[in-house]
Amino acid sequence: MKKEKKCSDCGTKMIKVSSKTPDGISYNYFKCSKCGEEILNMSQLHEVAEKYRNMKTYHAKISKWGLSLGLRIPKELVKKYKFKANKEVTIIPEKEGLKIIT
Repeated sequence: MKKEKKCSDCGTKMIKVSSKTPDGISYNYFKCSKCGEEILNMSQLHEVAEKYRNMKTYHAKISKWGLSLGLRIPKELVKKYKFKANKEVTIIPEKEGLKIIT
C-alpha cells in the first residue's frame, strides 16, 4: 500500500499535479490542497533532468574541409543562437569540451 504524502508545513494531504517547464517538458510534483506548498521528490527531479539532457543533446558529424575539420551546426541551434554564414566565433577549450561564443 502506497503511503500518501502529507504537507510538511500544515500536515494536509498533498495531491499529485502535472505541469510543464518553459521548454515544454512535462513533469509531476505534489501540491498541498490547503496551503499551496509544492514539492518534487528526487525521482521526479531526476526524471525532469533526464528529459532535459535528452532534449538538449545534438549530434553532428565532423567533416574534412581542406586541411581543416568542419562541424555542421544543427538548424535549431543556428536559429537559437543566431549563427550567420561567414561570421567569426570564439572557441574556448574547456575540461569537458569546447565552448563556442558568437
